[in-house]
Amino acid sequence: MTDPHLTVLRERADAGESDALDELVELAVERGDADELRRLADAGNSGAAACLVELAGERGDVAELRRMSDGGNATATDQLIEVATELGALDELRCLSDAGDTTAAEQLAELTHEG
Repeated sequence: MTDPHLTVLRERADAGESDALDELVELAVERGDADELRRLADAGNSGAAACLVELAGERGDVAELRRMSDGGNATATDQLIEVATELGALDELRCLSDAGDTTAAEQLAELTHEG
């Protein structure tokens, strides 16, 4: 897709055209374009947010998952716990646990008792 075509597609999506928005999300997923998904998610597109959580999880992008989790995205929080557990990121799990997340607390307990 050419840049001018992408620009027009973005303009159509920004104007509220749902087909253009769906196409933008699909293209961003195909290209693995986290920046575009983030832009769309931050504008309130739940489909883009879900795709961004999935992409960040696949990439092990703790920072992106933390950003989305801090913004109230429960799916991002769940994915963050999963990725942090896989990476052995005890500080991340501790932070979530200290904030009252029981799943993070359980994962933290399992990891610290396995050692």
